[in-house]
Amino acid sequence: MLQRSLYTIRKTLPNISKVPYQTVRMASEGSYDYETLQVTRPSSHVLHVELNRPDKRNAMNQQFFVDIRECFKQIDNDPSTRAVILSGAGKHFTSGLDLMSFASGLMGSGSEEVGRRAFQLRTLIKELQESFTVVEKCRQPVIATVHSACVGGGVDLMCACDIRMCTSDAWFSIKEVDIGLAADIGTLQRLPKIIGNHSLLRELAYTARKMQSDEAKNVGFVSRVFDTKKEMLSKAVDLASTIATKSPVAISTTKLQLNYARDHTVDEGLDYIASWNMAMLQSQDMLTAAQSSMQKQEPTFDDFKSKL
Repeated sequence: MLQRSLYTIRKTLPNISKVPYQTVRMASEGSYDYETLQVTRPSSHVLHVELNRPDKRNAMNQQFFVDIRECFKQIDNDPSTRAVILSGAGKHFTSGLDLMSFASGLMGSGSEEVGRRAFQLRTLIKELQESFTVVEKCRQPVIATVHSACVGGGVDLMCACDIRMCTSDAWFSIKEVDIGLAADIGTLQRLPKIIGNHSLLRELAYTARKMQSDEAKNVGFVSRVFDTKKEMLSKAVDLASTIATKSPVAISTTKLQLNYARDHTVDEGLDYIASWNMAMLQSQDMLTAAQSSMQKQEPTFDDFKSKL
């Protein structure tokens, strides 16, 4: 049934590699306007990015991957944002990849030479990967808040975030094997370094079974579990607001160092932070923090500048 459905629409939709960036409704500086995302400011220096296709269970279509890539590039260059909350609208966080949206790109016409077709598909996969890598590389910490279903690409997206929390009804599934694929947008690369339990990881990846919220908490995939979505989002705003009170120079450098340390040896990580802190130790933020501490006052830090 799935194969027949994909075949019937394969000639009606474009490959994502052919979707121009101009299809995104780019916003003016300081505002965010995207077709598949709703962006708001719940608190000072905090952005809330919400997956906004509730009628489709927030399935990730081609436009979503364009939108989230451009949105987080914009956030990375937003001097007034210091922390980000990521959530999903409607009944589920996300049902994963919207197969119908990608049908033509995945199936092709059947007439392409296999070698050339392979390079086209590699380009598609790399673009999808980049859409979540920009979340990981965004200089502001990103807090993922998940309720109900988090399937396939949703797990990929969560793995690219800094902090993960969920509701008690949340469940997670590395679903790709059920449609004849190996997960290719980050789960198999990032999740082993998050939970550290390769036996469990392989069980989840080989079976596509659901991991419930309590198991996700026990293995360290999420750090907090809440009874309701409302409570979770409230606590996420509190956490993001606390992060936003810290030096943006210190927070951004800390995120950069943690990402680097995950992928390098201890010696390499120590050398990397030494090179960074020979500049950071001269930061005005350090002096501001020291003076505020001596005066028993809350420090106030300047935003980054958007341009030199």
